[in-house]
Amino acid sequence: MEYIILNTGNKMPLVGLGTWNLRGKECVKIVSLAIQHGYRLIDTAQMYGNEKEVGQGILNSGINRNELFITTKIYRISNSYEKAKIAIEESLKNLQLDYIDLLLLHEPYSQGPQMYHALEEAYFSGKVKAIGISNYDENWYQTFIRNCKVIPAVNQVENHIYYQKWKLHELLTKNGTAMQAWSPLAQGMIKLSDQDVLKKIGKKYNKTPAQIVLRFLTQRRISVIPKSKHEIRLIENIDIFDFKLDDEEIKQIRQLDKNDTLFTWTKRF
Repeated sequence: MEYIILNTGNKMPLVGLGTWNLRGKECVKIVSLAIQHGYRLIDTAQMYGNEKEVGQGILNSGINRNELFITTKIYRISNSYEKAKIAIEESLKNLQLDYIDLLLLHEPYSQGPQMYHALEEAYFSGKVKAIGISNYDENWYQTFIRNCKVIPAVNQVENHIYYQKWKLHELLTKNGTAMQAWSPLAQGMIKLSDQDVLKKIGKKYNKTPAQIVLRFLTQRRISVIPKSKHEIRLIENIDIFDFKLDDEEIKQIRQLDKNDTLFTWTKRF
């Protein structure tokens, strides 16, 4: 596993497990299985409705807590400082954890600054090791950092071969915020196996197109959180650190960028 160092000094794995749409016993099983296969970053959110199952999967894995990096997010129902404080305690209880490694605001909200104030307090008290935001574009981000005490450690955003966000990544890096990619494989909305560039590069390294995409992002020092319910995919998604793309290959993949979202709901921000 490779890591990036956050502005807090904490290490965050470059590959983690996304748990969106994982439910019930299946969620518990997949989380535990992923950890057994070497995953150390597990990403969830209150909006997903599966924090309890993620917490149980962590316990079932038998791995020491200090080896793991657990992320969760609070969202619009906690749209005030007081509500956000309560939400943080709920996440700790649901996950059965003494602390959370990374806590994010799930989306931009007009009440975001006061919600974030609760995150800052949790950070200073040690309940949370790092705090950040999610789905913040350049304008939202620049406005936000002018009004917060703690610069976000992470901005988790849509990032895949059709929406590579080089400009936003540069802005975040300049200000000390790491980028993390949700849906790095585009939730199957892009048929990666039909991309000739990915197939050609994959053949060279004996890797799948999906592995090439994940390596492309992690070489940019962007953490990725692909989700899968299949053990073979879990294994493949983390098996990407034994090769390195060269400059020409990165250039070729960069040309696939369409600079537009695949998820229309994000345009409401």
